[in-house]
Amino acid sequence: MRVKAYLSLFRVQALADLQYRLAALAGATTSIFWGLVEIVIFTVFYTYSERAGAGIPAGLSLNQVVTYVWLAQCLFSIQPLALDSEIQAKIENGNVSLDLARPMDLYAYWFAKIAAGRLTPLCWRGLAVLAAGIVMPAGYRLGPPASWANLLWTLAAAASALFLAAAFGCLLSSVRLSVDWGSGPVFMLILVSQVLSGSHLPLQLWPKAWQRWLFLQPFAGYLDIPCRMYLGSMPLEQAAAAIALQWLWIVVFVIVGRLLMARQLARIVVQGG
Repeated sequence: MRVKAYLSLFRVQALADLQYRLAALAGATTSIFWGLVEIVIFTVFYTYSERAGAGIPAGLSLNQVVTYVWLAQCLFSIQPLALDSEIQAKIENGNVSLDLARPMDLYAYWFAKIAAGRLTPLCWRGLAVLAAGIVMPAGYRLGPPASWANLLWTLAAAASALFLAAAFGCLLSSVRLSVDWGSGPVFMLILVSQVLSGSHLPLQLWPKAWQRWLFLQPFAGYLDIPCRMYLGSMPLEQAAAAIALQWLWIVVFVIVGRLLMARQLARIVVQGG
């Protein structure tokens, strides 16, 4: 019965968020514009840099980088860019006590809510960005996947990325439960996750000596791993291991988030009235 309640909460929250079509369109417009700006910058570097086509550490071609940019702009909406506004408001005004009074596990309740909040931007904003990338002129266009098998693995990795983002979002909410900490630690964690996800610069273009660490760290699972699968820059033999790595970090985030939430709830300060 509890699982059914969490699934119902997920469905209701997702349907409610899908109603904000204008906000999704505005977000998609921003992503498309920013994607074009990034493509122009990469084109300049690849065209005029002495390392173009020869010294790029991971060997990504310009066409691959262009495709990476569009995929990154699509999957960017999965990442937690801030705390869930409703959860943050409850923490700040004291209404989190109402959630504690529900006959439900608080962590699972928040997980379902955050997961729905990460899925709905992908449905509107992400698909609009992909559609725009497909119709762009040559040189700015989203390229096809390396193969049908790569596309299927990419979809599996993107689904895992959704759960990874939800688990990290719950961890952030558990951190924010401590009202005396404020929002500073949360914003710092969000900033680190954005940089290390590859959303600003493809991780394969970082220094070669860092590549192994960059691949193993948790935030590569947001979009870098799905992008590698789509582009074919990762051998298909490693695809299952990469998804297993995503789920390993999901489990780690869930365990740490639950432990931190239990610790915070043991001494929670409810403010407001």
